[in-house]
Amino acid sequence: MTTHGKTLGLAARVGRAAAGLGLGLGLVASMMLGAPQAQAAEAANDVFSGLDAAFDTWTLDQHVPGLVWGVVSEGKLVHLKALGVQDLDSRRPVTPQTLFRIASMTKAFTALSVLSLRDEGKLQLDALAETYVPELRGWRYPTSDSPRIRVRDLLNHTAGFVTDDPWGDRQTPLPDADFTALLRQGLPFARAPQTAMEYSNLGYALLGRIIDNTSGQPYARRIEQRLLAPLGMKDSGFDVEKAPAARRALGYRWEDGQWRLEPTMGPGAFGAMGGLQTSAEDYARWLAFLLDAWPARDGAETGPVRRATVREMAQGSNFLNLRSVRPGRGGAGGCAQASAYAMGLVAVRDCELGEMLVHGGGYPGYGSFMILMPGRRVGLFALTNRTYAGPSKPLLEAALGLHRAKWWPQPAAVPVSAAVQSVYGVVRRLFEAGRVDGLEASLSMNFLMDRDAAGWARDLAALKAEVGNCDLSPEPQPSHAQAAHFEWRCERGRVGGDLLLEPSATPRLQSLELARIKP
Repeated sequence: MTTHGKTLGLAARVGRAAAGLGLGLGLVASMMLGAPQAQAAEAANDVFSGLDAAFDTWTLDQHVPGLVWGVVSEGKLVHLKALGVQDLDSRRPVTPQTLFRIASMTKAFTALSVLSLRDEGKLQLDALAETYVPELRGWRYPTSDSPRIRVRDLLNHTAGFVTDDPWGDRQTPLPDADFTALLRQGLPFARAPQTAMEYSNLGYALLGRIIDNTSGQPYARRIEQRLLAPLGMKDSGFDVEKAPAARRALGYRWEDGQWRLEPTMGPGAFGAMGGLQTSAEDYARWLAFLLDAWPARDGAETGPVRRATVREMAQGSNFLNLRSVRPGRGGAGGCAQASAYAMGLVAVRDCELGEMLVHGGGYPGYGSFMILMPGRRVGLFALTNRTYAGPSKPLLEAALGLHRAKWWPQPAAVPVSAAVQSVYGVVRRLFEAGRVDGLEASLSMNFLMDRDAAGWARDLAALKAEVGNCDLSPEPQPSHAQAAHFEWRCERGRVGGDLLLEPSATPRLQSLELARIKP
């Protein structure tokens, strides 16, 4: 199940109605909303029109019969565009209800199911995989000091298996009995487990078997009952031929200058690595559910799996990849992107977009890609019906287009904790007095060991002589509950500072940096 580019409500109903009537979202919004809201909708429509056109060009260049792409924001499907046809014989157009195989984007469903079974006490991530799949117990490992495969290693693709695209794709309908026989034979390793990340569909098929054996029900039924049904994903499933034929996007390969129909693969032992079929409307519900796990907060749990468990999927496995993915803005330099495989998702830090979670899916007849931006509570996805036509490039460009157009809000500000507010008051008094004397009870034991009181007095005097009197009223900008940045406007410049609290129940200042902000 290749992952080409892997590194990397009312509004929805209105949008679908607009698409069906041939109307722009901005026009519909102007009929329903007041002038300011309508103007904002028109501006958004202008942005999306350009992105839609880019996807249209991409489908032409890549010989993709049909595509649908969408944007989820604050729990709603706010934009959806369908292009092309779902099958070449009937020429039925792609719609929001068209069903696509999403290939390796299935892995996120598998990973979350494993984590939920851990929550239920039915398995442990650091237990040996052979605890739950007895056929692995007789395997021969590549070296005498090789660690045995843990469940966590399968989630992170660090089990030591060889990359198995496209072999794994064709194993989807493998009968359970044949998979058991394959495992009993023992399998070769590319390297010792836990020494590198190498993408493995076999590893996720094993996770499917672990779900079978620990949940007491077949993998597909577990996913359908515990994830799909609670989320209202009524059109999604693994037995693709049971779905209405008139709604299925048939999969095609572009070969020798023409399209060839790919055979439909039914459900089987490898479904956990990429067998799910879903629609754009259903998949948007999945992304909205995942995004709702951020930020961490008080309040009732409303999803089928705990928010903290969903956030756990974003934890990388420590084997990092760093590459230059595009030229820098204005053509200068290059944009670096660091990534690490987490659990059914790839954790990415992009030089421009910041933190993202991504995954692709490539399959005989299909290609897909998704991007989550948890800090912005925004997700993007695209589904196609051409073999390995992974739409990572246009989807990343869409994310960049929305970012550069300032379409989405800034990430929600971290609230100022009482501890930070208390220590920030100490910093203000320290600066006003020009000394630390008398504030010792609010300072960590290391503070005056790292810079004594006389040194602080000299530093504060020099800074105040340089910038003059300062307005200390601005509130701090916390990065979390124990640290914050702040800026003060002064008579002759600005002062920037960073404070850090100690890890104890009593708020004390562990470190402080103060300096004039250079132009």
